[in-house]
Amino acid sequence: MHFIMRSLLVFVFSLTLLTPVLAQDSLTLEQAIMAALKNNYDILLTRNDSASYALDNSYAWAAFLPQLNGTASTTWNRNNQQLKFSKRNGGGDSSVTRDAVKTHNTNYALNLNWTLFDGLKMFATRNKLEELEKLGELGVKTQVVNTVASVVNGYYIIVRQKQQLKAIEEQISINEERVKLADKKLSVGLGSKPELLQARVDLNAQKAAQLTQLTLINQLRDRLNQLIGFRTGATYDVSDSIPLNTTLQFGELANKFEETNPSLLFAKKNIDIARITLRERKADLFPILSFNSAYNFTQSDNSVAVNINQPFFNRNKGFNYGFGLNVPILNGFNTKRLIKQAELDIRYQQLVYANQRSQIDVGLSNSFKDYELQKRLLALEEDNIALAKENVMIALERFRQGVSTFLELREAQISLQDAYNRLIAARYNTKLAETELLRLKGDLVK
Repeated sequence: MHFIMRSLLVFVFSLTLLTPVLAQDSLTLEQAIMAALKNNYDILLTRNDSASYALDNSYAWAAFLPQLNGTASTTWNRNNQQLKFSKRNGGGDSSVTRDAVKTHNTNYALNLNWTLFDGLKMFATRNKLEELEKLGELGVKTQVVNTVASVVNGYYIIVRQKQQLKAIEEQISINEERVKLADKKLSVGLGSKPELLQARVDLNAQKAAQLTQLTLINQLRDRLNQLIGFRTGATYDVSDSIPLNTTLQFGELANKFEETNPSLLFAKKNIDIARITLRERKADLFPILSFNSAYNFTQSDNSVAVNINQPFFNRNKGFNYGFGLNVPILNGFNTKRLIKQAELDIRYQQLVYANQRSQIDVGLSNSFKDYELQKRLLALEEDNIALAKENVMIALERFRQGVSTFLELREAQISLQDAYNRLIAARYNTKLAETELLRLKGDLVK
């Protein structure tokens, strides 16, 4: 419940953060996360389930109270009656006939049933409702962590494609310069027509790539809009860079991740609930002792007494109480079967937990290896991009002076394009690995 209250505070704070988004047509990662916490359908559905568990637990105390039920009825009868009597001393039979005999019957009662002992099943049920409420909170946290990870990845893939677009635009500017130089060289008789045509072909290819990239960015933005609850087609700008945390240590991430990973905590809570269910099943082996009490009122009012032994008016009212004992003796071994099923469910939940723990352990190891690899690749590509840019500038200047061919310049451009692709991919992949490590550890959302 404390987690839900903190989430509500976050949602209220998110409203203040989202207001400037509409005005400035820009969206930060923090604003995207706040919007997802408020609008994401998966989180809303999970929170609804959690609220249902909390509601059930808020009425857990009612299991210890007696059951009190009231009944009441009143009926009016109008009957034609005929009675025959046998005369004494063998004098023959006599009969009485009455038409339209009116009768009014009134009944009401209060019945109380209070279970005093049921093998402690009611206590186990109360504990189960408490654990189910905690399970609901863990379910919300698990969904929040997974949704935030999706938002982070979805946001930065747009940033990645935006950086890719800038790299394409840089290539366009270089190709435009190539076209100008090739046209100028051809006009003075120092160049060739194929050289100019190839420069224009390369320029058009880059413009086509630019259009494709713009479409891809719009598609990715719509995908993020659905994730964070914005309307389809909503446009905004995103950040230009991908901030990275390069100081993560495997020892800190792998240390006691069982206590912080929400999925593992969720699986562990299912084991606790399965054990309480076993207690409920075993309670069915014990007798049930109950206290019963009732107050009854009956009244019958007849307009005519057809039978001389029948009263015109009859009323009964009174209070009664007692104890009842229900001892289970044989029910087709159904209780024994349910106990074995509960024991199997505990074993199943334990296997689920062990399986998830193994998967998360391997996931942490592999993600950290990928994290280290991408950091090394990123450092290499950041050095390499400077070399590729310098190489293009030299090739362009040599081409301008007529001491190199357009093939050398085009080869340098391709090298720069490949260097950009690798650099941008390394940045994004490092962020992906970082986000996955924090998600597996459970530190993505504090």
